[in-house]
Amino acid sequence: MRYDTGGDLLVAVLRELGIDTVFGIVSVHNLPLVEAVDRELRFVPVRHEASAVNAADAYGRARGSIGCALTSTGTGAGNAAGSLVEALSAGTSVLHVTGQVESAYLGSGRGFIHETKDQLGMLRAVSAYAATVPSAAEAGRVLREAARAALAAPGGPASVEWPVDLQYAAQTDAAIDLPEPIFTPPLGAELAAAGELLAAARRPLVWAGGGAVRAGAALSELLDATGAGLLTSNSGRGTVPEDDPRVIGNFATTPAGRALLADADLLLTVGTHFRSNETADYGLRLPAAHVQIDVDPAALGRVYPATHALCGNASDVLAALLPYAGRGSAESGWDTRIAAVRAEVRANLRDAIGPQAAICDAVRAALPREAVVARDVTIPSSSWGNRLLEMYDPRDNVFPRGGGIGQGLGMGIGAALGRPEAPTVVLAGDGGLAVHLGELLTLAQERPRLTLIVFNDGGYGVLRNMQDRYSERRSGVDLATPDFALLARACGLAYDRIAAEEHAAPVIGRAVASHGPTLVEVDLAGLGPMKNPFTPPVKIPGQ
Repeated sequence: MRYDTGGDLLVAVLRELGIDTVFGIVSVHNLPLVEAVDRELRFVPVRHEASAVNAADAYGRARGSIGCALTSTGTGAGNAAGSLVEALSAGTSVLHVTGQVESAYLGSGRGFIHETKDQLGMLRAVSAYAATVPSAAEAGRVLREAARAALAAPGGPASVEWPVDLQYAAQTDAAIDLPEPIFTPPLGAELAAAGELLAAARRPLVWAGGGAVRAGAALSELLDATGAGLLTSNSGRGTVPEDDPRVIGNFATTPAGRALLADADLLLTVGTHFRSNETADYGLRLPAAHVQIDVDPAALGRVYPATHALCGNASDVLAALLPYAGRGSAESGWDTRIAAVRAEVRANLRDAIGPQAAICDAVRAALPREAVVARDVTIPSSSWGNRLLEMYDPRDNVFPRGGGIGQGLGMGIGAALGRPEAPTVVLAGDGGLAVHLGELLTLAQERPRLTLIVFNDGGYGVLRNMQDRYSERRSGVDLATPDFALLARACGLAYDRIAAEEHAAPVIGRAVASHGPTLVEVDLAGLGPMKNPFTPPVKIPGQ
């Protein structure tokens, strides 16, 4: 197959991948790619390269597939690096295509415009896969290999740098057959021993992480067979819908969660990497009997010792364990205990967040069951958005797993354009929104069904709370904040405001029903404080 330019080839590969929308910034070093995508698919001109990757990342998450970002060379590729770190941390599938100087000058160091030292090395450091297109005859192979690497478990972003002269060149392409990776569950002695332990358990618990999100059906069957309760990491939320009475959720470090873990006689963990913020900086204690399932062999036993470590695809391994699970049953009253803990942790959190519970309730009431909730790293997200706000499908649960601030709006835009049939809500703080304030213009230009809820406390509230608790002064946390009503008007966005609990339901209901972008400001001074100021679960030496 011949294509007039690399852009035409890229469009063909993107269609093979089911990608209809691409996010990026046009440049002299990616112009043939952008022009072809804009002509044949949908090109979304975000205002910063980091947002391009965030949007492509969330586009893929919301669809359960892969997204694509186009950036420029040198500084443009560097701007994308932080968001590539997020996709790498999350193991999410992103095809990042960036420009490069003409192949004749590649690596010469002569100062060709946009050139940077060892761009490929930088991309390798923040990607699961990185490669340079070596010729017009091999571009298709490189793009498909990159996509395959991004989609393979444990996943991550794949970066391709493409010299601009080779983008303009006519392409010869032969589609290559890249077979899907095959995961064989461990059917030997280790599986049998783990199965016997599962069959003997009378107070079992399961912990589902991001590696379980495509194994919901098998996981639900195992819960049925064993009578186990389900804890989750933030990434595993929605694997089993959170209105299921067996789902305790992302509450392992609460007092009731810890007590339940202490009483359990077996913990089966599926695809979770036990991140520090979800294990109280690794201070959480797990049952001695621990069966761990993960597709990444390096994750097995890395944080907590595993009695039996099973390497393989979650669905396959869970299916192999089901015959053993069917032989066991939980002791009388274990289901009642699980239900009591489920109710207790939610009631305690609802009480702790005070007036913000009204916003949580209003968001859930306004959204249909299938709708994306994208969240930046902000107090409402970290306190209740990641726990109390119910998720029913893991594709609806979009947030920066690496903990970087300012990525929520870009992610929300990508998710909303990936799932245009459903509304999207973004929870952001004023400090995080300011990191990429320019994406308000992308929101105004593309006009997705997106409600942006900005919690305005005049700065970095979570760090302010830490300094107020542990220090004698504040440093760098009190920030100038725009008049959000004027800002929305300048950008051509609808605006509304919540300053009391009774405002939450009507304001959020109107915004979600509008079928277009709306900026909703939550005036936290007017709404009132949480009962207990939120601080992150990190250790401060000496405190």
